[in-house]
Amino acid sequence: MGFYDFNATAMDGREIPMEEYKGKVVLVVNTASKCGLTPQFEELEELYQKYKNEGFEILGFPCNQFANQESGSNEEIQEFCQINYGVTFTMFEKIEVNGENAHPLYKYLKDEKSSLLGKEIKWNFAKFLIDREGEVYKRYSPTTVPIKLGKEIEKLLGK
Repeated sequence: MGFYDFNATAMDGREIPMEEYKGKVVLVVNTASKCGLTPQFEELEELYQKYKNEGFEILGFPCNQFANQESGSNEEIQEFCQINYGVTFTMFEKIEVNGENAHPLYKYLKDEKSSLLGKEIKWNFAKFLIDREGEVYKRYSPTTVPIKLGKEIEKLLGK
């Protein structure tokens, strides 16, 4: 199994195969609306706007497994992200990233790249960068600010 073999449900209810992102550089992020790291949405959107026309995508996966910081409905999450941060990249329905009920995509990502502290996601805004071939290039900690990923995104885009 590889990245392109998974599907996820977007906020609008569409089942999206990761195969749709073939040939693109993709950043996968687990998000939360009520977290000290929530302002990262601003830089994520900035990255998306800067590189989207060059084959870059961001996939946001809300998760409520960390201190109940994403307790809203999918509709409330979508509205919050758009109103407060102008998010235009694809947001998916709320999922679990750890444990028995972890989304299969996250099980795969964690198996491909563990952190210094192990496989489990430690907090909101952990990031996985996927290259144009669908390989998990790198995993970033929740505290890595998105704007610092610009150089590596450019490298994978072939700039």
